[in-house]
Amino acid sequence: MSLDSLNIILLYGITFGIVIMTIAYTFIRYIYSKEIFYISYCLMQIFSLIYIVSYSSLFDIPHFVEQISLLFATLLALVFAINFYEGKFIPNSKNYKDLIINTILLNVVILTAFYHYILFEYLPFTIIYGILFISIIFNLKNFGPTLIYTLGWSIFCFTLFVFDFKSYYEQNHYFDIVLIAFAIEAILFTFSVSHRYNRLEQKNENFENMLLQQSKMAKSGEMLANIAHQFRQPLNNLSYILINLKKRYENENLDEKYFTKKYSQAKEQLEFLSNTVEEFKEFYTPSKQKEKFLVKDAILNTMSILNEDLKKRNIQYKVNFLKDENIQVFGSKNELSQVILSLVSNASDALKDIEKPLIDISIDSTSADVIINIKDNGKGISKRNEEKLFEAYFTTKEEGTGLGLYLSKLIIEKSFDGKIEAKPLEKGTCFCLIIEKAI
Repeated sequence: MSLDSLNIILLYGITFGIVIMTIAYTFIRYIYSKEIFYISYCLMQIFSLIYIVSYSSLFDIPHFVEQISLLFATLLALVFAINFYEGKFIPNSKNYKDLIINTILLNVVILTAFYHYILFEYLPFTIIYGILFISIIFNLKNFGPTLIYTLGWSIFCFTLFVFDFKSYYEQNHYFDIVLIAFAIEAILFTFSVSHRYNRLEQKNENFENMLLQQSKMAKSGEMLANIAHQFRQPLNNLSYILINLKKRYENENLDEKYFTKKYSQAKEQLEFLSNTVEEFKEFYTPSKQKEKFLVKDAILNTMSILNEDLKKRNIQYKVNFLKDENIQVFGSKNELSQVILSLVSNASDALKDIEKPLIDISIDSTSADVIINIKDNGKGISKRNEEKLFEAYFTTKEEGTGLGLYLSKLIIEKSFDGKIEAKPLEKGTCFCLIIEKAI
């Protein structure tokens, strides 16, 4: 076998390897994201691999296999490009000037895509390039992954056009130029998809944060009623203090000792009101930077907000620290408060029509973890619903959103690197939070 033949086999082998790696990469991405453009690109590359294997003539494969694989690769390239496309397909032409400009731009795309095909003679890649080029031309605000892909191909094609590369390449009888197309395609796509994946992750994170805030706002009416209830007694006490001071003053019986006593009482009531406002405000403030905080603070602050509602439902609750009361964890305190509030609210809903309703919150710890158990003696969870508990939008309540437990799981796993479990009890349910202890 000649040296040229060995070089050609080596180059085809490299191309096969690149395409196989792209197939594996996009399939794994699809498993995690379930985005159509990943699986369509993966399938396109599978048929492209079949095409290039058949095209290479290294194996005895019928010619019709090459044609069929090209057809399927082309169709899948169309599916991929449409799903990867961002923006409008048809631009708005408000006047003749816009129409002329858009027509010129469209001709630029068509001519560039045509040269791309003349250069590499592989239709699937040309379709992707042409459609994504339209995305850039007609949606100038798009500077994301599509731009990376299109700009890379455009610069490459323009360079080859200027230097009349293909004629020179063919005259010197170098290996088939389509192999270069496969290598460049894989490189550009990897960069583009990596950028797109980061954007999807960011969008997903923003969506989750929005859900978290919406979940808090959904509880705001109920919480405001609790706050109003908590305000009523301190305000009544302040009113009585002022009445007593006024009577003493009018009767000229207001001595310094009595005034100081009433002043201290009023100050205590005002501090209670101030703390209540701070707890409510902190709970509804979007999560800040992570920091160390006392688990006790997150739990007691939340229970003070829920206190009046639990009283109204005649629900007893107790908070027990089985070891150290000053255990700390690392994360966002108001996010843990959101989880506690969601779990305690669910527990209180499960205690409807229970004779002696009770919520038991116990905080334990090991050398590495903090364990928070929230138990109720309610109706419990049916086995049919156990597996669905933490799914988004799953709810057994008539007016429930199905986001509480889903967001609780999200917060514990993502913000605290912990885990949340639901355990059925003989009477009721126990939700267990396991969070790494702060050093």
